[in-house]
Amino acid sequence: MRNKIPQIIKANGKTPTTRILNEDEYIEELCKKTQEELTEYIEAKKKTDKLEELSDLLELINALAEYEGTTLEEVNNIRKKKAEERGGFSDRVFLIEVTDN
Repeated sequence: MRNKIPQIIKANGKTPTTRILNEDEYIEELCKKTQEELTEYIEAKKKTDKLEELSDLLELINALAEYEGTTLEEVNNIRKKKAEERGGFSDRVFLIEVTDN
């Protein structure tokens, strides 16, 4: 969960029960949360809700990058390089099939 959630729960007069995850648990839960947030993005109907979910996904990507010992900046540099080499997704090209000539 986000770091400040326990304090928010306490501020609402409730008591959270938490523990610190080990490395394996941490990456597993980050991946689960990423899947959850992607599902919420896909299911969101309003643009504001979609943007909220995208911001959650970006926060998770940042956490995953930190886990891998890197930064969003480095990940973005790799993204740019791949976009230069292979293109992006904005043209909406869908590959149906590849056949031998």
